[in-house]
Amino acid sequence: MKRREFLLGSGAAAGALGLSGFGLAAGTQELVIQPASFALRDQVTDGMVSLSPGAPPPVLYGRQGEVMRLSVRNTLTDYTAMHWHGLRIANEMDGVPYLTQMPMGQNEVFQYEFTPPDAGTYWYHPHCMTMEQMAHGLTGVMVIAEPEDPGFDSEQVINLRDFRLDDDGAFLPAYTQRGAARAGTFGNVHTANWLQQPVYDHAAGGLVRLRVVNTDTSRIYKLHLEGAEARIIAWDGHPADVEIPLPSADKPLLVGSGQRVDFAVAMPEGEGQTVALMAKLPGQPPRAMARLHAVGATVARNLRDLKPLPVNPVAKPDLANAELHEFVFGWTPEGGVPNNGFCGSLGYNFWSINRKPWPGDAAQGVGPLATLELGKTYVLRLRNESPNLHPIHLHGLAFVPLKSNQRQLPPQMTDTMLLLKDEVVEIALVADNPGDWAFHCHVIEHQKTGLTGFIRVV
Repeated sequence: MKRREFLLGSGAAAGALGLSGFGLAAGTQELVIQPASFALRDQVTDGMVSLSPGAPPPVLYGRQGEVMRLSVRNTLTDYTAMHWHGLRIANEMDGVPYLTQMPMGQNEVFQYEFTPPDAGTYWYHPHCMTMEQMAHGLTGVMVIAEPEDPGFDSEQVINLRDFRLDDDGAFLPAYTQRGAARAGTFGNVHTANWLQQPVYDHAAGGLVRLRVVNTDTSRIYKLHLEGAEARIIAWDGHPADVEIPLPSADKPLLVGSGQRVDFAVAMPEGEGQTVALMAKLPGQPPRAMARLHAVGATVARNLRDLKPLPVNPVAKPDLANAELHEFVFGWTPEGGVPNNGFCGSLGYNFWSINRKPWPGDAAQGVGPLATLELGKTYVLRLRNESPNLHPIHLHGLAFVPLKSNQRQLPPQMTDTMLLLKDEVVEIALVADNPGDWAFHCHVIEHQKTGLTGFIRVV
């Protein structure tokens, strides 16, 4: 179904708005989007958004190749829709308002059903009223397990994100005009799983799978580990089939908004010793975002005990027969307010793709940035003409970086490409998932002020 057909009153669009009374199928998990309160600092902060009235959005677990049924109920007065970031699933389940489904109003339900083809670390967030809901808490991690146990003793999920609070613990405005026109509006309370510098117990000498997810609306983290032997085993959900150098304080790992990294960590053998996930924030010394604490007698595991993670079934590009498309990301010469329908606008446009700002989710007469033929290989040349960094995310497809004009990029499958200042990167993909796929910067203020569009696969 084409995007404009969806908007012009198809039966599917009507059905998306009328599901509030259906029964849950066997194995369906109900997720209720609702107001929440939580002590992000010493005081309780009201006005948050979660799937629980008093806790962060939970980690959602699935298994590669097995059906997931997630019934999402919206109890907010705002409209919403849920996107499953990084999952290569059917287009109608992707959760992008006006592109793949109609937004969900208050007390409406949408039942998402899909079978994840890939194992790995993913995440979920709303794609409607995005800043109002994401910046207030509605970002959660998804773990899609391999069919066979990869051999860890335990695992730890770390959801990194900021909040903007005043001295009394109340929310400051989630976005500013100045921030939207630059690198985004940053929070001043830095959390891991909504906590400040949490400590998690794991067996001394054990092997821990540390899943780190950046769900922030703007911050690009500079990360490294201290206190343990470790290696990177997956990037943006996909197993590392090439060696990715372990970051250090001098050479930290850049993890953009929307990106994920999995570490295999060998815990210290001495009880009470800790491993720190360190972040370098602007103008501050490195700080521990979270710690792993060794407990008990050592189980004396070794990283060499682990087998490589099984490769996900992503088609390899045929570069000899690839077609090139070019995309330019930068400021926009045009102003105007995007028409986002029920999904809210920041009130201005600053950014563009190919020098045209996105006219809005509900704007009429908007075509794709590119049309790709199903099954063919494409090279996309991504050019950043701005001084700001842009984590560019493509829904529904996976791609591999080929080259950059500034750095060596590992040929590692991903769904989000962090573009540096003035960087030009070529990526390659097989257009093997039909539909209209959102293509945008994951600094949400950039996305909501023009730096978005969609790619069509037919």
